[in-house]
Amino acid sequence: MAVEPRDIIEFWFTEPVSQHWFSATPELDQTIADRFQPLWARAAEGQLDHWMTSAEGCLALVILLDQFPLNMFRGRPESFQTEAQAREIAGFAVKRGFDQSLNGARRAFLYMPYMHSEELRDQETSVELFEQAGLQDNLAFARHHREIVRRFGRFPHRNAILGRTSHPEELEYLVSDGAFTG
Repeated sequence: MAVEPRDIIEFWFTEPVSQHWFSATPELDQTIADRFQPLWARAAEGQLDHWMTSAEGCLALVILLDQFPLNMFRGRPESFQTEAQAREIAGFAVKRGFDQSLNGARRAFLYMPYMHSEELRDQETSVELFEQAGLQDNLAFARHHREIVRRFGRFPHRNAILGRTSHPEELEYLVSDGAFTG
């Protein structure tokens, strides 16, 4: 059976999945891998770019390339492998005004690749997008992510996963009460 954009959106935005967006379980991670890893690989190769003709198609691709890898490859470098591609699709959607047709939660996930970027200019875009959309809860997280990238030039919690050496200031941050750990 062929998977369509609406299949990804229905899966992601219905319970119980939506209850675990930011507190996933090993079972959910495995479910996403079992159901969507082959589709993710196709999207990573550009084989699903024809979905980019609609807001729904762009959103599905962003979820597939930005959110699903965080579940499927938790704690592994592949978690971030298609982030840039997801950001390009999000930018494409925003330039065409597709984001304007999406409700709050859906729009937030379309913008999320900017929040996941380790580039300060993308972090600035993230804050602007969430602010313009009036997505206050997401805006608070966007500002927090921006401040981490502004301070360190990257997300320190990714260092071990990506085989990067942490600087002393990053190590101090990672053991602090205010540390963001992903």
